[in-house]
Amino acid sequence: MATINMFWIFISTGLLIVLHQMIWYLISLVKKRMDVADIAWGIGFASVAISLFIMYPMGGYNLPVYTAVIAWGIRLAIHIGRRNNQKEEDYRYRQWREDWGDTIYWRSFLQVFLLQGFFMWIIAAPLMVAAAAAEHSDGKITLFFSNNLDGKLFLTVGLLVWLIGFLLQSVADDQLRRFIKTKTEGEILKTGLWKYSRHPNYFGEIVMWWGLFIMVVYLPGGGWALASPVLITYLIIFVSGVPMLENKKLGNSTYETYKKHTSMLIPWFPKKQPTI
Repeated sequence: MATINMFWIFISTGLLIVLHQMIWYLISLVKKRMDVADIAWGIGFASVAISLFIMYPMGGYNLPVYTAVIAWGIRLAIHIGRRNNQKEEDYRYRQWREDWGDTIYWRSFLQVFLLQGFFMWIIAAPLMVAAAAAEHSDGKITLFFSNNLDGKLFLTVGLLVWLIGFLLQSVADDQLRRFIKTKTEGEILKTGLWKYSRHPNYFGEIVMWWGLFIMVVYLPGGGWALASPVLITYLIIFVSGVPMLENKKLGNSTYETYKKHTSMLIPWFPKKQPTI
């Protein structure tokens, strides 16, 4: 029975995400900006969490998991929305718009919105595991007051890990937002969290998803939620996160120097520059 419930939760979540992505695809056509996909990312996870809460509202684990994802998703969407409102379409999407020409309509749907939705579906695994667990809670909201000490430990540790990641990303995003307002041509942010990591906001996002995995790993079927942090870590480090931003700054001598002395992702003390 648990396997059947998990299957239908997985399918219904996938259908919800497809609908969500189709709506944002239409918005991108109206606004003529594909970078609304970045706003759709956070809102999509928040929508999944809200929908699962409506369908499976009770349970000792799903409420904190839902709350964490909703808080992150809404904060991120607001942050990106404000950023995009102050500039033209993101350079990555502008380049695709030029490269794709007349094929942009179907390629943007498939390669931007539908592909993003697929990743969202896999990364939302902790939400689905938590929803499936609610099916067996007998309608009781136990939260941290359960007699299950092992489960309570995983939930508490995971929530603390998520909170660390959330604070890292929020502070890093705010520092970057303030810097962009006053920066000059070619200037690089090298203060605050950015002194210790070239991408502290991405590191915070990775930490959050590992925290969510820890929160649900003790639940039935929790092991397969490992796909969530593994995929987001891979995407950020090797695909759409760090590589795109690093490539954008190729040829910037200031950034190349910064790159030599500053950790790529995990915050750490910068390397000392050799004295002459």
